[in-house]
Amino acid sequence: MTSSLSILIYHRVLARPDPLFPGAVDARLFERQLRLLQRFYTPLPLAVAVQRLQDGSLPPRAACITFDDGYADNAQVALPLLQRLGLHATFFIATGYLDGGQMWNDTVIEAVRHVTRPVLDLREIGLDCLPVASLAQRQAAIATLLGQLKYLPFGRRQQLAMQIRRQAGTGSAPPAMLSTAQLRQLHAAGMGLGAHTASHPILSTLPERAARLDIANGKRQLERLIQAPVTLFAYPNGKAGRDYGAKHVAMLDSLGFQAAVATDWGVARPGAGLDLLQLPRFTPWGRGRLAFLWRLRQNRLQAHRARPDAG
Repeated sequence: MTSSLSILIYHRVLARPDPLFPGAVDARLFERQLRLLQRFYTPLPLAVAVQRLQDGSLPPRAACITFDDGYADNAQVALPLLQRLGLHATFFIATGYLDGGQMWNDTVIEAVRHVTRPVLDLREIGLDCLPVASLAQRQAAIATLLGQLKYLPFGRRQQLAMQIRRQAGTGSAPPAMLSTAQLRQLHAAGMGLGAHTASHPILSTLPERAARLDIANGKRQLERLIQAPVTLFAYPNGKAGRDYGAKHVAMLDSLGFQAAVATDWGVARPGAGLDLLQLPRFTPWGRGRLAFLWRLRQNRLQAHRARPDAG
C-alpha cells in the first residue's frame, strides 16, 4: 500500500475532565494518544509532511498533529506534553479571538453551563424553551442551540449567542483563547502556526469578497504577530462542498498558501490525486487505546474520496 498521511485534529486539551463534555480531550488522554502515535506511527511536522508528500519520501504511517481555533490550553496544557515527548504540532489560529475574545459556540456553552434557572426560555429571541435542570438536559440544550445557530449568517449567529447569554443571566466567562504572549510562546517553542481566518466564519455563508478578506486578514495578522511567513491554512468547520468550495480553494492559492486542511475524514497519499489545498483530517474521538488505534486504522484504509467543487 502507498504511504499515507494521517492528520489529526484537536481543539482543546483540558487540564482536567469536564462533566459537561465527558468525551473531551484532557491532559491524561492527550498524553496517552501522543504515546500511541509515537509507538505505532511516524509523527511529522505538517510542513515537513507536505514537502514529503510532494517529493515522494513520505514514511509509512506518517501522522501530523493539528489544533484549530487557538485556545489558551493549547499553550498551557498541550505544549508542555508535546515538548516532554519531543513531538510537533501545528496550531491554526483564528486571530480575531486572541487576547480575550470568545467564539460564539463558547458563548452559548458557558451561558448554558452557568444558568441558575431550571429552564432557559429563549422564545423571546425566536428559539426554544429548554430545560436545563440536570447535566443531561444542559448537554442536550447545548447540542440543540449549536445546531440551530451554526449555519446562520455570521452576524446573526454572533447576535443570537450574545442574546442567549443575556437571557441566561450569565456574565462573560474567563478568557479561553490564547493571548498574544502565549501565541508567541508556541512559535518560540518551534511549533507550527497556520491561518484559520480572522473571525472564523463558515466561508460558504459569506459573499466572496468578505470571505477572501477574512482569509487574508487572518494571514496578515498572524504574520505580523509572529514576524514569519504563514503558508498553512485550515478551513473553518472544514467540510468540502458545504463549508467551503472551489472558489475558496482558489482564494488560498492566490494568497500564497502552500497547503490547507479540511475536516473530511481520510488520508493524503502522494500521486496524481493529491490536492495540497484540501488535505483530509481525522478527529481522534474515543478514550480507549484500542478504539483510538482502530479508528486511526479505519481512517487510513478509507478510500480517499474526490471532493465536490461546489460550495
